[in-house]
Amino acid sequence: MDLKRIVIAGAGTMGSSMAQIYAKYFDDVVLYNHREETLNKAKKSIEGNVETLANTGNMSKENAEQLLNALSYTTSMDCFADCDFIAENLSENVEIKEKFYRELSEIVDDRTIITTNTSGMSINLLSGFVKNPDRFIGMHWFNPPHLVPLIEIIKGNQTSSAVAEAIYNLSLKIEKKPVIVNQDVPGFVANRLQFAVIREALDLVERGVVSEKGIDDVMKYGLGFRYACLGPLEVSDFGGLDTFYHISSYLMKDLCDSKEVPKLLKEHFEAGEYGVKSEKGFYEYKDGRAKEAKEERDEKFLRVYHALYEEEKDRRF
Repeated sequence: MDLKRIVIAGAGTMGSSMAQIYAKYFDDVVLYNHREETLNKAKKSIEGNVETLANTGNMSKENAEQLLNALSYTTSMDCFADCDFIAENLSENVEIKEKFYRELSEIVDDRTIITTNTSGMSINLLSGFVKNPDRFIGMHWFNPPHLVPLIEIIKGNQTSSAVAEAIYNLSLKIEKKPVIVNQDVPGFVANRLQFAVIREALDLVERGVVSEKGIDDVMKYGLGFRYACLGPLEVSDFGGLDTFYHISSYLMKDLCDSKEVPKLLKEHFEAGEYGVKSEKGFYEYKDGRAKEAKEERDEKFLRVYHALYEEEKDRRF
C-alpha cells in the first residue's frame, strides 16, 4: 500500500509529537483537532522543537524547513476525505472515540487505513464503530514518542493481513521498532508486562520489604539495565532455563496475584497525587522539580537511545 497523505487526529502531547515524526518522512501530514486553542499550542510546540533541533545541530536548516512545510493544521474534518492513513489519538474515552469513528466513517474513503493509539481499549470493540473494519488496526506508541522506539501493532479479529503488513512497513519507514500483537487482549503486551511489575513492586513496598526508592533502584541498576539490551526470554536463556525452572518451582506461588488496584496506587489516586503532573506521587516534584525531572528523564532516554540504536541504524543503512 502506498501511503502518501497522513492525518493525525488529536493534537495533544502524543498527537503533536507523532505529527512531527511523520513530517520527517512524508510531504503531506495534517494535524487535526476540533479545538483551535489545542491546535495552536501544538503548532507552537512543534515549531519550537524543530528550531531547537536546528540550532543544536541535530537537524539541518534545510531539513527543518522541509519538515515544517510538510505540516498543515486544521479544525475541519474535511481533511479526512482524501487521505491514505489516519492515526487517532483522542481521549481514552469509548464514547468520544465512538462518536469520532462514526462521523469519520461517513467522510473517509473506503481504502483509507484507520489506526488507534489507544493504550489498552479493545481493538475489536473500537472496530465495531468503523465501516469496513478490515482496515482498522491498533498502533500503540509510547511516551515520549520521539525517544521510545517501540510500536505495538494490534490486530483485531477482522483486520486484514495487508493492513497489518502496511502498518508494520510504515513503522519501519519512520525508524521505529514494530511488534505484531496477534490477539486483541486487554492492555496488549507492554502494559500487561508493566502492570505485572507494578503489582509486585507495590506489594513489596506495602509489606515493608523494600522502600519506594529501593524498588526503583533494583529496576534501574539491575533488571532495567539488562532489559535495555535483552528481553526477558533472552535473559532466561543467558541465565539458564534450568536455573529459571528451579527458581520458578518455589517462587511463583509466593508472588502477588491480586486482582485489585494496588492499595498504595489507590491511596495516591484518591488523594489527587498523580505524579509529575500534580507535583506529587510516590515522590515530590515541587519548586520546579517537575520540569527538572522531565529533562533528566529525556536526557537519559536520549543517551540510552544513542548508545543502543544509533550504531545499529548506521550498520543498517
